Amino acid sequence: MSPVAAPPAPPIPPVSPMLVRLAAERATGALLRDHGTLYLVDGRVVHAESPAAPGVDVLLTTGGRLPREGWDEAVDRAGAHRAVGRFLVDSGRLHDGELEICHLGAVFDAAFFALSPTSGPTRFRYGVGHWFGTVRPVSAEAVERETVRRRELLDAVWPYASVDTAPVVPRPAAPGQTIGARQRALLAAADGERTPAVLARLLGRPAFHTLLDIRRLAAAGLVETPPEPLPDPVPPLRPLLAAPQVADPDIALLRRLRDALEAHL
Repeated sequence: MSPVAAPPAPPIPPVSPMLVRLAAERATGALLRDHGTLYLVDGRVVHAESPAAPGVDVLLTTGGRLPREGWDEAVDRAGAHRAVGRFLVDSGRLHDGELEICHLGAVFDAAFFALSPTSGPTRFRYGVGHWFGTVRPVSAEAVERETVRRRELLDAVWPYASVDTAPVVPRPAAPGQTIGARQRALLAAADGERTPAVLARLLGRPAFHTLLDIRRLAAAGLVETPPEPLPDPVPPLRPLLAAPQVADPDIALLRRLRDALEAHL
């Protein structure tokens, strides 16, 4: 007998059902969530931003690839036309490939945080565009798939999300323990008060990659792992009121029948 095929795995629910619907509608506008905003053109993601992730400006200027003055000029001259990215290339400040790689990195970085689980409302404003302009649109499916992959990667490295938002507190290395240059720079900037988001901006690095390095350092014992927050306490059960004593209707009926029979004896 041939082996019985295993049943197919259930489909993974979408990270954002509204994003999936907007992609199917080929909508254009801004998807606003608690932790960030995604900008769509014809249902494809063209830009993303989040308070938790450095923007394209930080990635370009802090890393030294673009002077701050060059960025400010591009925003002043092309922001109103939603063509800042195009201006940076046309003016010779960046090559097409450089802009595309940097912008895609910033989009996936901000989208990871914008699509994080939230209990707040999700809204969409039709027709709203971003002043940076379109560089290379990305499908909503690709954004969701990459967001899920990144979540799984973080948990596979060190499944304690508390390190993602707490101040980064370095711990002394064990004898003979070594780390790479990128992680050394991260530890050198960690002063016990700066959070991963602050460190990402300070160093001009994508926030997700900063989180990944911090989780690796925490797994190696080089960064403190704060305790996970306790779940909300379950409210005490209200005491049950004593039920009134009601005679069983069948017994009451039998008693009436007995009394009636005895009365006729």
